[in-house]
Amino acid sequence: MTTSATEATAEAEPSNEPAPIIALREVRKVYRSGSLEVEALRGVTLDIAMGEYVAITGPSGSGKSTLMHILGCLDVASSGSYHLAGEDVSDMDEIDLAEVRNQRIGFVFQQFHLLPSLTALRNVELPLVYAGVPREERRARAAEALARVGLDDRLDHRPGELSGGQQQRVAVARALVTEPAMILADEPTGNLDSRASAEALGLLDELCAAGRTIVLITHDRDVAVRAQRMVRVLDGLIQVEFEGAA
Repeated sequence: MTTSATEATAEAEPSNEPAPIIALREVRKVYRSGSLEVEALRGVTLDIAMGEYVAITGPSGSGKSTLMHILGCLDVASSGSYHLAGEDVSDMDEIDLAEVRNQRIGFVFQQFHLLPSLTALRNVELPLVYAGVPREERRARAAEALARVGLDDRLDHRPGELSGGQQQRVAVARALVTEPAMILADEPTGNLDSRASAEALGLLDELCAAGRTIVLITHDRDVAVRAQRMVRVLDGLIQVEFEGAA
């Protein structure tokens, strides 16, 4: 069967689709202890587009936490490749990975990880301190980030003077302050009551609507359905991908 000139041209033309901000290819992770080997990830391939909101779910022991650690450059794959914002981070050393974590990834954790002796403003400033940003600039950027999460009237409050939901908002502001390629949220509602959980998830919805790339790690399906796409991990493999309710 012959191919028309039009078809041949269409096949030869490069795709206009933008490169994914996250691109995993056949990622494997093996943990070794003496003669014992545990294969936590068994060949994961996953693309996440810029501005996409993706929830990664799975039961305990499924490999989702290992996947989160690799996405966050907290660990490296045993084999396979990982490109973040077009840069291959697979073979980086710890110094380079630390720079990627500080500048390209905004972390939001279940435990907040705020320093109790510092004000909200100072907690949000910390990533900029590590990046060597001048004092006046980092204070202005930290104040702006807190205003974006609705806490411009809590700049001088310490974590102990804030509710759980407000502390999580401070953590989100800290994740935003470096203008990262993605926000990685690990069980962000795990320590919140239902009202504060709804507020935190509403904030993630707003950030997604503003064009932020969000990767949410959760075991809670009611939380996962807020995302645009859900990815289920089981036995170290991606088993199911389906659209969320967003």
